[in-house]
Amino acid sequence: MKKLSVSNLLGIKYLQLDDLHLIFETATHFKEVINRPIKKVPSLRDITIANLFFENSTRTKLSFELAEKRLSADVINFSANQSSVSKGESLVDTVNNILAMKVDMIVIRHPSPGASHFLSKKVDSCIINAGDGTHEHPSQALLDTYSLKEKLGNLQGKRIAIIGDILHSRVALSNIYALKILGAEVMLCAPKSLLPKNVDSLGVMSSLDLMEVLNWCDAVNILRVQNERMELNYFPSSREYSQNFGLNGALLKKLKKDIVILHPGPINRGVEITSDVADSDQAIILDQVENGVAIRMAIIYLLGSQLNTTKP
Repeated sequence: MKKLSVSNLLGIKYLQLDDLHLIFETATHFKEVINRPIKKVPSLRDITIANLFFENSTRTKLSFELAEKRLSADVINFSANQSSVSKGESLVDTVNNILAMKVDMIVIRHPSPGASHFLSKKVDSCIINAGDGTHEHPSQALLDTYSLKEKLGNLQGKRIAIIGDILHSRVALSNIYALKILGAEVMLCAPKSLLPKNVDSLGVMSSLDLMEVLNWCDAVNILRVQNERMELNYFPSSREYSQNFGLNGALLKKLKKDIVILHPGPINRGVEITSDVADSDQAIILDQVENGVAIRMAIIYLLGSQLNTTKP
């Protein structure tokens, strides 16, 4: 059996091209499984997985939990605001107490960048990063690029735009890493205040002209404006943002081609994208959600199969 080059999924930057191909190949198999009348397989029936979410989440948490249950793993869910963390217990102590209950894998979302990497150095368990602050969101990037490959085929040389709140987005960074590994060209588009200062070091292009970017790209990933992460005003108003960087049907009609439209969700309809675009045939937003379960099944299965506790 082929194996990943890593024992944890901490970020896309730690993966190799062969890892992405293996994850995609495995996800395709599991996508067939979850479209059968009986959607479960006994692959990880001896594995116990703890989902530790220190930030609010709907899609990612549900997707991971469903993926785990489709693989027949035992699942426990942990919410920080109902735990001893709220009483001052450290992250490491919390996780070690959970692992003492014979838990094999940890899926963690945390508001601090690098939390999953820190944890991997402190505890003896397989760690899957479900989003760490404004740093990375590897499983989202994997499902995004998998969804793009379904639509566009080989991504080598394809032109992919990422538009929106790049500065506060962990999705953007992971997508940049994944797309570059797969050989795609990447262009960022956002107000100057929402572009990271190190954008040149990422090996991507950037533009402040939305129409220029739309004419250039084969596909566009629209990111939500993350108001909950903003301590300052990065643009005058939502209305002005929508006028300059929002994707709407009128803009698409000006293009002489069809482009593929992605959005990781949740959607602020009428701000970064209008309903007519989000619900159009060019949008693959619901495909992303479906693929998210298959991709996360693939990640969990491949990492779980490398654990000593997994039976053949």
